[in-house]
Amino acid sequence: MATRDLAAQARELLDLHRPGDPGVFPTVWDAWSAGLAVGGGFAALTVGSHPVADSIGRPDNEGMTFDELLTRVRQISAAVEVPLSIDIESGYAETPERLIDGLLEAGAVGLNIEDTVHSEGGRLREASEHADLVGALRAAADAAGVPMVINARTDLFLKQVGDEADRVDRAVARLILCADAGASSLYPVGFHTDDVQRRLCAELPLPVNAIGNPADGSRAHFAELGVGRISFGPLWQMSLAQRATDLLADWR
Repeated sequence: MATRDLAAQARELLDLHRPGDPGVFPTVWDAWSAGLAVGGGFAALTVGSHPVADSIGRPDNEGMTFDELLTRVRQISAAVEVPLSIDIESGYAETPERLIDGLLEAGAVGLNIEDTVHSEGGRLREASEHADLVGALRAAADAAGVPMVINARTDLFLKQVGDEADRVDRAVARLILCADAGASSLYPVGFHTDDVQRRLCAELPLPVNAIGNPADGSRAHFAELGVGRISFGPLWQMSLAQRATDLLADWR
């Protein structure tokens, strides 16, 4: 980690966000899974809160602390040299400065920030409130001299907030505010129809992150829809868990 040029890695990570030719960033949870992904030829990784929490016996949705997450990030950054983007959930009730400083110290150059506030009963941030947080994270990263790749996420689809008829419109409006505030990419998380995914990619002004299932999907399909970035959430870990269960079944 000491040899990392974090500013260069942040630029390298951003360059992998290509609409129509998406960078695939496998979502890992420890040094072992990170090594598997890098050994498989992937040029950058995401570190997912859900799989990390599972791996240390904590529940998802900020059941672990930011310091517990950073411990795992340090282990991963010591094991692999590729750029790392970290899912920091809704921010663990930490200040933007603390979040950026902690991530950089641990060797990360990107982050995923969602608008569900787990420390406040799971409420959804107001659109401008979430954009303000994105802006504060950008300012803290700029002050640290690293162009942190900020992936701004909305949970409107995941939580099925409001009327479905105008949900895409509301998600686009919300994420445009985040883009204006300094986001690098936009993440309307959910499993969308092709028409909705294509519309999101066309109407949003920055590369769009889609969640892919490594057991049932393809990069080529997301590329055709205009996606700029693919991550796996907890789905790779879940697929491996099912495979492990199958392998062990005859040994009971």
